[in-house]
Amino acid sequence: MAADLRRGVTRLGRRLRAEGPPGALSANKMSVLSHLRRDGPSTPGQIAAAERQQPQSLTRVFTELEREGLVSRSRSDRDGRESVLSLELAGLSALTRDMARRDAWLAGALEGLTAAEVGLLDVAAGLLDRLAATPWPG
Repeated sequence: MAADLRRGVTRLGRRLRAEGPPGALSANKMSVLSHLRRDGPSTPGQIAAAERQQPQSLTRVFTELEREGLVSRSRSDRDGRESVLSLELAGLSALTRDMARRDAWLAGALEGLTAAEVGLLDVAAGLLDRLAATPWPG
């Protein structure tokens, strides 16, 4: 069952990436912008931990997002050596535009399912989100 679930989620993820608009945000950029939209201003370390990545692997992404005006960086009130990234209006707009096309494709695909199947996927969406947040048990 775990392998079937992984396969289905992987295929759906690929399809959603393919349905992105021309010049779509990279997966890492979408991930950072989504984190900031969902959780508010965060340190690079907090974002990396939430996305299960090393902070160093996202350094270029943070810099590009800042250069593009999608996020802003400020010093932490708590620790002046630490920076905090915040989502700018342009970042929210870019994320919304990027997700709209993917959401439209998915909404259209859902129309081919029965009401019971859509209800099941509604429940599964919450469960998948919980699974994604589960720490490795080992």
